Amino acid sequence: MDTKKLRQKILDLAIRGKLVPQDPNDEPASVLLERIKAEKERLIKEGKIKRSKKTAKTSDTPHYENVPFEVPKGWVWTTIEEICSKIGSGSTPKGSNYSVKGIPFFRSQNVYNDRLVYDDIKYISEEVHQKMKGTEVLANDLLLNITGGSLGRCAVVPADFNCGNVSQHVCIMRSVLVEPEYFHALVLSSYFAKSMKITGSGREGLPKYNLEQMGFPLPPLTEQQRIVTEIEHWFALLGQIEKGKLDLQNIIKQTKSKVLDIAIHGKLVPQDPNEEPAIELLKRINPDFTPCDNGHYTQLPFEVPQNWSWTTLGKIGKWQSGSTPNRLNKDYYNGNIPWLKTGDLNDGYITHIPEYITEKALNETSVKLNPTGSVLIAMYGATIGKIGILTFPATTNQACCACEVFNGIDREFIFLFLLSHREEFIKMGGGGAQPNISKEKIINTYIPLPPFTEQKRIINVVNKIFAQLDAIMESL
Repeated sequence: MDTKKLRQKILDLAIRGKLVPQDPNDEPASVLLERIKAEKERLIKEGKIKRSKKTAKTSDTPHYENVPFEVPKGWVWTTIEEICSKIGSGSTPKGSNYSVKGIPFFRSQNVYNDRLVYDDIKYISEEVHQKMKGTEVLANDLLLNITGGSLGRCAVVPADFNCGNVSQHVCIMRSVLVEPEYFHALVLSSYFAKSMKITGSGREGLPKYNLEQMGFPLPPLTEQQRIVTEIEHWFALLGQIEKGKLDLQNIIKQTKSKVLDIAIHGKLVPQDPNEEPAIELLKRINPDFTPCDNGHYTQLPFEVPQNWSWTTLGKIGKWQSGSTPNRLNKDYYNGNIPWLKTGDLNDGYITHIPEYITEKALNETSVKLNPTGSVLIAMYGATIGKIGILTFPATTNQACCACEVFNGIDREFIFLFLLSHREEFIKMGGGGAQPNISKEKIINTYIPLPPFTEQKRIINVVNKIFAQLDAIMESL
């Protein structure tokens, strides 16, 4: 179920008069519009608002010959300007004159569709606030982002709001005798998004005039209230569904983690005492292999089954990190050799890499070619622990470490171990602006190794369980 699309559909039905039935006893919207105009005239006479240039010329009710869509009987088409006593953006205090505390100053990053967000909120002093009275925010105002990447994001100011101001990137829309939540539904509808006449090429913006002239399908006031109640009802149900989906997604994630944990501890599939012990295949890889002693727990994390053996990642394959050929040398790029970055790791089989280097780069720089089947792990930054398996030969940058797994050890088992160990790698990377794990930390990491045939059984069971869990996830 796509709850996002359902929300959009509900909003679109609402502003077209198709969400709740009409009541012929409702006061028609045409009468409401006259009352809005009268209220605005009163505010003008009292000096609380200024008469717009358009209002000074004519006070006729707008007439639409080519309306965006038909509205029910009792509704009327008007404009956003006609139903608002204020439409205007704010400004930024001179020299970004912010205070440690005081009056909240809302910028575009504080305006979201479902609420005002106080993370990273700025404040201005009472003195600065008084100088910026024209940008004052009141309860039940709509705040609309009118520039940049968040253009179109809109929030209703809560009814218990005290006071605040907005920046030049946020527009205040103050309606008269119109339910703020109905107005909000209109702004969040696909009709509003399609009707926005945006200008600018660098930082796009919605000019005030274009906003003022946008058509507004106005229902009777009592129907607006019914519409708002119905929207809240449906959105609450969708919220419960979304929470249920999120809870289930978290359960699936935790289940996968638990399956991996059980697998790595040798508790997912039964052991077969007739299978060749893991120590024998490790001795074939390296005749001088010295097994770790399960009896000493100073280093080993846990006890493994009898035919298993502790070793380190460095002893199950050949590990190497990559490098980045000089970007200034054009002869090094756009060749035919895949060159992978940490962002290309997908926690699965890697079938596509967008960037390529040349044979010249491979021959003249420290970049190395990793064979098909190599297991990769990210070592730097936010991607630490991301992994992948190559389905073709490829090189990597210095933030990746690749393992060419030795014969007798299944690459998918190594993949599963790395996946199960991700949180430990992240801890090993430390904090800071650029956390990282070294190749040395990776190769010295202990890994519990089962017999080869048990590795295969573990892989098959994990893949089967994960496929079932993924099918549930996709159905959400």
